[in-house]
Amino acid sequence: MQSHLPFAPWLDPRARRLPGVMPLEYGDWLKVDDAYTGQLAYKAKLMSERRDTVLMYNPTCLEAARELLQVALAHLPDGFVAGDAILCPDGRTVVPDFKTPFETLSTLFQEDFVILQKQGDAHDLTGALLCFPASWSLAEKFNKPLTTIHDPVAEYGDSIARSVERMFTAIRAEQPLMRSNALVYADPDLHHPHRGSDKLRDTGQAGFIRSERQCMVRLPDTQAVVFSIHTYLVREADLTPEQAAGLMAHPITREEAIS
Repeated sequence: MQSHLPFAPWLDPRARRLPGVMPLEYGDWLKVDDAYTGQLAYKAKLMSERRDTVLMYNPTCLEAARELLQVALAHLPDGFVAGDAILCPDGRTVVPDFKTPFETLSTLFQEDFVILQKQGDAHDLTGALLCFPASWSLAEKFNKPLTTIHDPVAEYGDSIARSVERMFTAIRAEQPLMRSNALVYADPDLHHPHRGSDKLRDTGQAGFIRSERQCMVRLPDTQAVVFSIHTYLVREADLTPEQAAGLMAHPITREEAIS
């Protein structure tokens, strides 16, 4: 878990309105925080023990995944030292392997990465490294279009679904976008691949705030869209007084928690 939440979506009116999308600079895309070492170790464990659950891709997606790795290496956040071997914030060195781009990404970054490619009129989920899903299963969404990925979230109706598809179509490589959500959990495990996996959430017991920083990046060559997810998990007790007061004024509903 992180020691603090750097951005509380419920405090920003732009983030509270679905889809809550804002412009993003490439220099602010990938993040390193105080949970880096723990989250990278957990990713390695999941890749070892549940690889088929957290990593799925079509062979046709590999070119886009290689381009994603190339673009990510060109925008390493603070804490990394670039070179033939990348020096990571926790002291590990990683030699990028473009033959296995998803695996390399899993050893470098806290973010999960979802690749969406335009198939006809819709963007389909053709590949993903998803170690920290928030109550959704990669197996259920793999190879499906963007408009079905959020079903059955009540607030993600047909009009918003069409709007989000138009937004993904309009994303330009030179102008990435980002949004943040907020989720309430009783169980601090980052790996929640199924709805209802946090069995205490419906009982009113809480204790943890989970917020996903979701970024949307158009890859210039393959034209695939990357949906990256940096997951923050903090104890409710570690919210600042302003964040705690704002959460009382703008409580997180279950619909928001799974959006």
